Order: sequence, then C-alpha cells, then structure tokens
Amino acid sequence: MAEQSAGQINDRLEVLETKVLYQDRTIDELNEVVTKQQDQIDLLLEEVKRLRDVLQNAPDSGIEGGEEPPPPHY
Repeated sequence: MAEQSAGQINDRLEVLETKVLYQDRTIDELNEVVTKQQDQIDLLLEEVKRLRDVLQNAPDSGIEGGEEPPPPHY
C-alpha cells in the first residue's frame, strides 16, 4: 500500500468526522421519536386499562349475544 500524505489522512479524517456527526444527529433524532412513541404507548395502555375497567364494572346492559331478529320488512 502506498504511503499517504498528511493531507490525504486529514481529508479522510475529516470525512469520517463528518459521518460521525451526521450519525450522532440521526441517533438523537431517532431517540426523540422513540421516546415520544413510548410515551404514546404508555398513554394508550392506560386508556385501554381504564376502558377495560369501565366495561367490567358496567351494569349488564340487557343485550344478549346470539342471533339478531330479522329486520321489520320480513
């Protein structure tokens, strides 16, 4: 391998530093997105639990499962 000049090495280092800075910024942005999504997931889980509790504690609505009666035009 041919010996590289100091200028070439500096150029390569500058390219690598630029890539690292870009990657760091991208990681920070992704981390922010993931954090927001986790907050939303936590809120949705709380809401699902609340709705489940409401449904379990609701008085019987009198609606039974099974076949529906035919529409009035029959």
